[in-house]
Amino acid sequence: MESIAEKQADIVEEFAFLEDWMDKYEHLIELGKELPLIDEQYKKEDNLIKGCQSQVWLHAENDGEHVHYTADSDAILTKGIIALLIRVLDGHKPSEITQADMDFIDQIGLKEHLSPTRANGLVNMVKQMKYYALALQASESKTTSS
Repeated sequence: MESIAEKQADIVEEFAFLEDWMDKYEHLIELGKELPLIDEQYKKEDNLIKGCQSQVWLHAENDGEHVHYTADSDAILTKGIIALLIRVLDGHKPSEITQADMDFIDQIGLKEHLSPTRANGLVNMVKQMKYYALALQASESKTTSS
């Protein structure tokens, strides 16, 4: 499996091929359309990410070693953004996720090309994904130390 850094490098390279920001927005929309549907049971208030302009539901599970995310949004561009974040962090150990430097976001210029409220939502999505990983890591530590 590719490391988080390798996945980020792939995304930076992928976005470098796109001519302008309209092409990049279209690519994000396509990524959103490809995002697997979240199970309806996870589309609840507890899974909503606070501070997002749109509604974004995020669910995380630990398979014993790796964190797996599912998400959805009522806005197609936001759905593409969370799909990109899932692509980078899904399937990694909680410790890798919490320590991940999500520098690809700045490298592709994503934050600077979003409205301030969407950029704030992006930051909150990353935080929530890391919080889930931290919580799963903590619960895993308790289980192994018991």
